[in-house]
This record gives sequence, structure tokens and C-alpha cells, in this order.
Amino acid sequence: MSAANPVTLPLADYKARHVSFTVDGKVATLTLDRPDKKNPLTFDSYAEIVDLFRAAAKDKGVKAFVVTGAGGNFCSGGDVFEIIKPLTEMGAAELLDFTRMTGEVVKAMRSCPQPIISAIDGVCAGAGAIIAMASDIRIGTSAAKVAFLFNRVGLAGCDMGACAMLPRIIGQGRAAELLYTGRVLGGEEAQRIGFFNRLAAPDAVLGEAQKLAAELAAGPTFANGMTKRMLEMEWAMSVESAIEAEAVAQALCMETEDFARAFRAFAAKQKPVFEGN
Repeated sequence: MSAANPVTLPLADYKARHVSFTVDGKVATLTLDRPDKKNPLTFDSYAEIVDLFRAAAKDKGVKAFVVTGAGGNFCSGGDVFEIIKPLTEMGAAELLDFTRMTGEVVKAMRSCPQPIISAIDGVCAGAGAIIAMASDIRIGTSAAKVAFLFNRVGLAGCDMGACAMLPRIIGQGRAAELLYTGRVLGGEEAQRIGFFNRLAAPDAVLGEAQKLAAELAAGPTFANGMTKRMLEMEWAMSVESAIEAEAVAQALCMETEDFARAFRAFAAKQKPVFEGN
């Protein structure tokens, strides 16, 4: 499946159809925007999200992403009538096409070089919790309600990479409990166990995420992209292999002009102005 409106470059010129998408300077904000239903996903919005993050790898203007939801909620997961009902009528081959397509959302988020920050308030459930999980940084509110509720609808917790990624964020035991029970994780507990990096007030959470995104976008973005890549790759490496891979990665960063800019600024007792090259 792919979005009916192919993503064009630069992303600043793209007009989204199934989500809200804006670019302010170097920061793109993707808003799940069906507030009347707590921002559920549809086949089309899944596809458009994949296409946006795939296109991000080729965009030179956007340096960081923010993902949020409209109307006081993040995302309630797949739309009951537009996704769940059709799934009950599909055969095995179609179902596998669907589950692979939803997994592409996480693959696209993890492979795009820009850091992704989620601003999470209210309901963050099912595939919405997965999108939050797949982000690099999560800023929540005390009113947030995170739920990996797949088992509550008769499905396994192993959805869209949850069994691989969630234990790395909050630990094996805590992840197992959430995936086996589907219980709601409140905002304060989510922050305490490390799912949320920090909490903000509901009226400030998006602004804090965008402020952090702008700070990252103003940094050495080639190096930030390398950090994201190595965080991903090193899951499957031994410590010895990781050290060697990081040596190569860091040597590449030392060839960038941003590294030279940082030295010149330090020598002149000035703050470096990075340009991402």
C-alpha cells in the first residue's frame, strides 16, 4: 500500500492528505489529526506516514521531526471500522500484507536519519503506542494513557517490533507485563520507568517537543544522523564489533566541516554554528 498522494520533495512543499504536516524552519511536525475519534489510523494514513519518513532520508531541509496528535490525544490505534472490521474479513495473504505494511511505519521511522520526538498527551494506544515507541525521544504528560493493548483484542503483543524495541526502552520484565496484560501505563509511571524522557503540562508538551527538535536541528545533523544509525545497528552487535563500528563512524564525522567549525569556534571562544555538513 502507498499513499494516494505521493510525497514530493522538498517536504516543506508537501501537502498531506491523511495527516497534518507542517515544516517550520528545520523542524517538521506530523500531527495525527482525527480528534473526534482520538486520532485513529487508517490504511491511507499508515501509508502516508511511511512515505513521509521514507522521503525524509532524501530531504535536505528538514533536520528533526515532531509527531503529535490533535485534540488532547495522541492516537487510539487502528480505526475500529476502517481497519479492524475489514481485517476480520481478510484471508491469510491479505492479513500478512497488512501486518508487513504496518511494520514499515517503524522501519521508516528508524531508518530516517532525522531524530524523531513524540509529544504525547491523552490516549496513546495500540499502533499509537508503537509510533511513540519507535520515536527517538518521548515527551509526555501526566494525563497520558499508554497501552499496548493487542492482547485485549485477541492478538499477540509482538506487533510492529514491540517485542524487540520495548524491552530495550523499559526492560524485559516491564515490557513483558505490558504486552501480556495490555494494561494502561499512566504518564507518571511512564516517565518513572523510562518510556517517557520527561513530562510536560498538556498545554506545553508540543511546544517543548518542538523546542527540543529545533535544538537538535541546529546541531551537527550529520553527526546526529550517525548517532541514530549506530543506536539502531548496535542492537545486533557484540561490544567489540560496536567499538569498531563506532570508530569508523566517528572518523567519518571528523571529516565533516561541522567538526572543523566547532574547533574554530572553540579557539575563538565562540558558540559553533553548525550547518549539517
